[in-house]
This record gives sequence, structure tokens and C-alpha cells, in this order.
Amino acid sequence: MKKFKIIGLIAALVLTFSSCETEVVDPAGLRDVGVVHEITNLNPAVYDSNDLENTFVQFTVDLDDPKVNEVSVVASYNGDKKRTEIIKVSSFPTTVKLALSDVASKLGIPISSVKAADVFNIELISIQSGTSYFSNAAFNAAVVCGYDPAKVTGIYRAFSESWPADGNVTITVDPEDEFVLFISGLAALDGLNEDKGPLRLEVNELNFDVVAVKTVLASSAFGYTNLAYEGSGKLNTCDGTFEMLFTVTVDQGSFGAYDFVLTKN
Repeated sequence: MKKFKIIGLIAALVLTFSSCETEVVDPAGLRDVGVVHEITNLNPAVYDSNDLENTFVQFTVDLDDPKVNEVSVVASYNGDKKRTEIIKVSSFPTTVKLALSDVASKLGIPISSVKAADVFNIELISIQSGTSYFSNAAFNAAVVCGYDPAKVTGIYRAFSESWPADGNVTITVDPEDEFVLFISGLAALDGLNEDKGPLRLEVNELNFDVVAVKTVLASSAFGYTNLAYEGSGKLNTCDGTFEMLFTVTVDQGSFGAYDFVLTKN
């Protein structure tokens, strides 16, 4: 039987830092100083890998500062931070539609080279008195496949390098909501009697982010009670892979958070 030490039940960890302060300069410019950008109504939030010529993302840009009359929408590709201007906006609120073909052209990327799992980072810049202000409302527009419940359910291998789990689990879909999924078998990978659960996953239909709702999976675990999983992650709709960060807890405390990869068999 596995033996674990629960973080927080043993001792408090105190980190002592030196009194020196290090100033970190954001290469993008100032954020949240003087100018407040907003990105709302983001839909669609991803690019369709099956229709590269016509796919787009769309959102509303708003700005709570009458002194600023122009905002630049910039894009980067797969984390290169080039921040190339795609379009300028001069009235607020306004709806912005960014076709993948236009974004790729401005970035100098052949659209034929764009593939599933690529990511375009979209940010907003405004200029006020010669100073650039960036928004924390930036988002990542991933290139994805369409959502198909048949591709994201079935027998999966659940693997974690840090939590001792490696084996098969089963993912099923809620018959009343195709964006709600259930995982059975995670606690069984630890040799436990999985008498509770299954773990509920809620898939964001706009960008395929995943939330694992806290769920008790086993009433008894390693001498403790009510082993539960919760967390968040991302679904790759092209191959059905889930990349998750699960926090594992019992009534007596927490074991911590662990990366899991679930790949379809």
C-alpha cells in the first residue's frame, strides 16, 4: 500500500527571502496603469484547423479611458512575442473579427503551415502620452479540431510523473450535455476501492478549457477519509488528449497538485 505524507499536516514551510528587491520589467510595456482594456463576448475563441481559409475569432474591445482614442490589436505566434499589429480600433466598444488568414498574412506565416495545436496570442495596446499600455485581458487563440464527443470518450491511459498513477480509466459523456464528461477509475489506479465518483469534467465549448469539479472518489484512502480530485486543464480536440492539473485531497488535508496526461487508447 502506498504511503503518502500530506502537505500541511506535517509542518509549515517558511521561505525566507533576502531584503534585496529585483525590479522585473515587462518587455511588452506597462500593464494596468492608467488604461483599462476589456475583451468581452469572445466567441468563437479558437481557430478551426479543418477550415484554415475561413476560420476566425471574434470579440468586443472596450476601453475605460476617454483620453485614449486608439487601440492596436497585436498578435504573436506560438510564443514568439513578435506582437505584430493586425488591426487598429478607434471607437469603443467595437467588435473585432480576426480571420486566421489575415493574422497569418500579417505575421508572414504561410497559412498552409498552420497546424492543429498552434497558438496565436492576441493582445491589446493603447498609446497615451507616448507610453504603451498592454492589457491583462489578452487571450490565446488555439488552432483546434471541432468538438466530437466520440473522440473524447472511451478507454484512456492516465499517467502522471509525479503522482504514482499509470493505467486505464474510462471517460463517458453526460447524455444531457455533451460538454460534461465523467472519469471513472482514477482512485482505482492507487489500489483503492473507488466507491464514489465519477470525477466530473466540464469542457468550455468556446476554447476547450476543462474544469474538474471537486469530487470524492473513494471514501477510504491510505488511512484517511474521502479522497477527492479537482483541478483544471486543456482538451486537445484533435487527438482527444487531456492535460490536467489535479489536486488530490482527503478530509484531513491535501496531497498537493499533480500534472496528469490522459491519452486515448
